[in-house]
Amino acid sequence: MANPVPAEGWHCPAEFTLDMLSGKWRAMIVFWLMPGPLRFNELQRRLGAITHRTLSKTLKEMEAEGLITRTDHGEIPPRVDYALTPGGQSLKPVLEALEIWARDHRR
Repeated sequence: MANPVPAEGWHCPAEFTLDMLSGKWRAMIVFWLMPGPLRFNELQRRLGAITHRTLSKTLKEMEAEGLITRTDHGEIPPRVDYALTPGGQSLKPVLEALEIWARDHRR
């Protein structure tokens, strides 16, 4: 008999981590925010091919999940910064391990 899915909804801890980083852009957003906060347009420039709509949607999802914070400075013109929460910062060793693995296994 197969193991039932636990109440948390994942079969192993790695599955939860992969869910947090799933999608084409999430890991790269975390990577670019690791050194510190960035404004929307700067983050979009660093990511390259991401559309405004996709970045906006992904940032909202990540904010709702507690990985990033959005700070609206209430200025004209608008100034909004995005930064990693402590939970988002805790993904740094995960991304560093993925980077090491990629370098070791790159063809």
